[in-house]
Amino acid sequence: MPTTTAAQRREQARAEYDAFIKGCPTNQLLDRLSDKWVSLVVAALSTGPMRYSDLSRKIAGVSPKMLTQTLRSLERDGILTRTVTPSVPVRVDYALTSLGSSLAGLLTAVKAWAETHIEEVHEARERYDGTTD
Repeated sequence: MPTTTAAQRREQARAEYDAFIKGCPTNQLLDRLSDKWVSLVVAALSTGPMRYSDLSRKIAGVSPKMLTQTLRSLERDGILTRTVTPSVPVRVDYALTSLGSSLAGLLTAVKAWAETHIEEVHEARERYDGTTD
């Protein structure tokens, strides 16, 4: 049995990723990325860095707790950076990393699709529910 290096084992595992398998890391990543708050935060930051308060105002309906959790998880995943500038009060800016920027195009396209097609979806729901006049 030939021995393999750590790099070879990582490459083999990477080749075997399958998002359809619940325990696969890519499945878990898709679960995170499909969260609506993640999509909205990434889309908001796609225009440039923003402060926490700016994000909170831009993303209607997000609670402070959920926004904080979302920002922390995206920072942990390498999607965004958090920069603290010492001042009074302390200034905290969030910005997309290059990894986050590569994701932003996809998520802003999904957001744009939803905004463009919401009326068609409403009509389909009405037809399905049998409430069309």
